[in-house]
Amino acid sequence: MDVLINPYYVDIIVFLIIYIVLGLGLNLITGFAGQVSLGHAAFFGIGAYSSAILSTKADLNPWLAILLAIVITFIISAILGLPSLRVREDFLAITTLGMGLIIQSFFKNASITGGAYGIDMIPPPALFGVKLENVSYLVFILMVMLIGIYAIRKMTQSRIGRTWMVIREDDIVAQSMGINTTYYKVLVFAIGGAYAGAAGALFAHKVTYISSDSFGFSISATILSMVVIGGLGSIRGTLFGVTVLYLLPELFRLFQFTFIDLKYLDMYKMMLYGLLMVVMMRYQPNGIFGKKGAKKVMGKSIRKKKTAKGGEHVA
Repeated sequence: MDVLINPYYVDIIVFLIIYIVLGLGLNLITGFAGQVSLGHAAFFGIGAYSSAILSTKADLNPWLAILLAIVITFIISAILGLPSLRVREDFLAITTLGMGLIIQSFFKNASITGGAYGIDMIPPPALFGVKLENVSYLVFILMVMLIGIYAIRKMTQSRIGRTWMVIREDDIVAQSMGINTTYYKVLVFAIGGAYAGAAGALFAHKVTYISSDSFGFSISATILSMVVIGGLGSIRGTLFGVTVLYLLPELFRLFQFTFIDLKYLDMYKMMLYGLLMVVMMRYQPNGIFGKKGAKKVMGKSIRKKKTAKGGEHVA
């Protein structure tokens, strides 16, 4: 099977799925809970480095390293979410941006992360003695993505998800209703961070080499653009936004258009994302698949003095 399918195309799909998992975590934080984050790549890096260190320096089985990396990212994300509780909107975005830059600097300078050299020879997970590579790795992460989508759908349709949407609309109103906003904000940062940690661990075991350059601000900006354009608070929006914006530069590379110099493809990509963000904010602020169901949820919650079970949800 691996021989019959071009590994290049398989790799494109693998990295696309990794970005989708990363985008799902950010959409949970920003789209459903309204907590703007410009440092999501930091959680991505924490998951990647945790799994890489555990599997190379601690000689743990890659499967166990991946699971522990998700747990570690969950805990660190909750801790990093605490300083963000007293700031909102633009100030929250700046705070998360600063945390992301600090964490990337740690990756680049700490000895445990390999410093500027990074970590190499990261082993891929194996099943029954056979390493998961190419198509088999694709099947594995596809299952991870489907489980992640199912989990987010269940969470956002539950009382917890409706509470997040009430906080997104107005956290002062949420507090007046007796909602523990501190708990729910920390929880969404932790869960969203865990998704990014899972994506990071999958990324590390796929590329087998990581460095701090892979987890900079450009990754945070890119994934935020994908989520916003696809539609905040929408799972379909994340799938659409990440897929289209990730595959578009690959199409330029694949067909090698004469008017595009591939040396500057990354620059063109960021310019395109920025332009699409401006157009989207002007004509479709909620994104292509974004909805306005959270306000209805909040209205029902206020009338009933509790989160309504039948409130319209965004998915």
